[in-house]
Amino acid sequence: MPTAAKLVSAVLFAIVAYAAAEAYAQTLPPGQPRQLLVPIVTVLGLFQGWLTMGGRVGAGISMAITTGVRTSFQIAFWAIVGFGLYEMFYRSTRLRYDGPGEAVIAAIELFMEYGLSVLMATTCLIILFVGGALAGILAELVNRRWS
Repeated sequence: MPTAAKLVSAVLFAIVAYAAAEAYAQTLPPGQPRQLLVPIVTVLGLFQGWLTMGGRVGAGISMAITTGVRTSFQIAFWAIVGFGLYEMFYRSTRLRYDGPGEAVIAAIELFMEYGLSVLMATTCLIILFVGGALAGILAELVNRRWS
């Protein structure tokens, strides 16, 4: 059921995701494709804000901070999984793997590589952590005001 808290959560986490994706895009090496990175991660933020944070408001400020940070890192997790799978399928269509087992192992390696690159982008991590906490607090306050 749509609520004001879900709508605000979706918008706030889309903004957090956009900022984190922009910060991460600045750390990519030249020549790395990044045209779809920001829009896809922003949409992930929209859905995660609506589903994860919006569904868990009403439990207090400390729980809102925890859930907000959790939501932010879920956005990063699903972005890593999605882009890793995309890259694995892209490589497999170029016949870079000898079989499905090699493709699965390569996908896991890609997840680890992308995850490590996100961990190395400290600006991105700070945006996810602080932005998620602030967005969680704001969502909780909106829920108190309009529920």
